[in-house]
Amino acid sequence: MIIVVGGIKGGSGKTTLATNLGVIRSAEGHDVLLIDADDQETSTDFTIIRNERRPDGAGYTSIKLTGAAVRTETQCLANKYEDIIIDTGGRDTTSQRAALTVADFLLVPFVPRSFDVWTLEKVSSLVNEMQAANPDLQAYTFINRADPRGQGHHLPRFVEISDRHREPRAGRDVAARQVASGGLVRCDLQARHRGHRAVPAVRLHPPIGHRPGDPGLDPAGAG
Repeated sequence: MIIVVGGIKGGSGKTTLATNLGVIRSAEGHDVLLIDADDQETSTDFTIIRNERRPDGAGYTSIKLTGAAVRTETQCLANKYEDIIIDTGGRDTTSQRAALTVADFLLVPFVPRSFDVWTLEKVSSLVNEMQAANPDLQAYTFINRADPRGQGHHLPRFVEISDRHREPRAGRDVAARQVASGGLVRCDLQARHRGHRAVPAVRLHPPIGHRPGDPGLDPAGAG
């Protein structure tokens, strides 16, 4: 399963989502490759810190790729890993387009603000364009960093770009941002403090990429 976490608007939590998915899928027993295709290289920095501070390492393999190499190297590595997660950043780049030509799924988090919601039409156009090269590409977008008290509830909660509708929402999680500086994700914190319930990084129902015998991709149910 190849998952691209991308979009065309920065600051919506894409790298947080990508790294959390990598850790969670690894914890579930999957062999995971995290590809950092974002020029900011935040996923790489996070992985370095995680490897340094955890005795058992990051739990997944991480590499840095850019441009057309994202496509060619992903194709070469697809049979060696159960899950490949590609963090492409928040711009319409050659790296993101290369990733979308080989991806099974595109996840696009967005913050519930007008400027962010307005970009969805552009994302939809990008997906339609890339589906010409990759007809099997499925794209999902969802609200991330929502106000936990429900402000902004008038905004559409979830839109799958293929026009089927679901309703997940991921809340604004201060603890997740704090633990990231130590190379941790929210489920690490939950494991240390069993009585403290984690806010999910993303909840998708039904789990995308679900296949017989596969627990599916549902980080909200992990841990």
